[in-house]
Amino acid sequence: MTIRDVARVAGVSTSTVSYVLSGKRPVSAETRRRVEHFVAELGYHPHAGARALASKRSHIIALVVPLRTDVYVPVMMEIATYVTMTARKHGYDVLLITNDEGPDGIRRLAASGLADGVILMDVELGDERISTLGELRTQTVLIGLPDDPAGLSCVDHDFSAAGALCVDHLAGLGHREIAFIGYGTGIYRRRAGYAERTLAGFRARAEELRMRFLHSSCEGTYESTAGALGHILCDRPGTTGFVVQNERALGPLLHLLRTRGRIVPDKASVIALCPERLADQYAPALTAVTGAAKELGRIAVEQVISRIFASVRGRRPDDELVLLAPTLTVRESTGPVRLSDPS
Repeated sequence: MTIRDVARVAGVSTSTVSYVLSGKRPVSAETRRRVEHFVAELGYHPHAGARALASKRSHIIALVVPLRTDVYVPVMMEIATYVTMTARKHGYDVLLITNDEGPDGIRRLAASGLADGVILMDVELGDERISTLGELRTQTVLIGLPDDPAGLSCVDHDFSAAGALCVDHLAGLGHREIAFIGYGTGIYRRRAGYAERTLAGFRARAEELRMRFLHSSCEGTYESTAGALGHILCDRPGTTGFVVQNERALGPLLHLLRTRGRIVPDKASVIALCPERLADQYAPALTAVTGAAKELGRIAVEQVISRIFASVRGRRPDDELVLLAPTLTVRESTGPVRLSDPS
């Protein structure tokens, strides 16, 4: 099926069909509806190669996704899904690229000309890939926030605010000794932005409120969670509030607290930084701080398309930093602190 077949059946010129599909020139609403009807009925799809030659664009966005054993894959894949869905609404396809090659992989991608723009996930505070993309002048958007976002378009959850929000909630319930159970040491060693910023926000607010706190890294296994909890209770046996930014550690932690007689929420309160659907799976259901993966994907795609269009028109793309406010949903896992001995 060709564009000429669509034009013939719809009773319009091939250029009119082209304008409807590309949006380059205005077309009356009635004509647009008729053309779109026959495009769908005939199952016509523009030839990708011809479209790329005509527009000097591939209409492909590369999404660089993390390939790491310490990353919680369901969250990353949810964001990738929304990136793909939003891109399709704008007439773009998404090419998934793993980040195992680092800057070399970015150079290879840019040299290939496969993509009009790049969306980078799992951003580290001093991410080496960012400077490489700047050198290659590739239109790029980050899902994440580096140390220095100047000259970049970024969208991310406000993880610093999320950490502070957890402290505020526990403080409001009367907790004075709290702990932060985070990801494994490897994530902090490579300075993953989401982990570093959450911990920084937690620490700053706890210090501001003069609360006693500890941070313990955890690989997420039952054994490592037991080790983290043991370390916390050995150093601070009066700890009654736990903030957890490690999806794999949530189940083990609830079980371990129960076996130690620290029933949640009567003798210990737990706040998770995790997706809504995960918080609802546990008993008790977890009070959680969450952010919308859908919004991350939508905004990232709209940012990169805006940068692509500006570049095609010879304009300098606008740099935009968007931080999405976190949401705290109170469920069953947090409650007022008890004055009795928590042991």
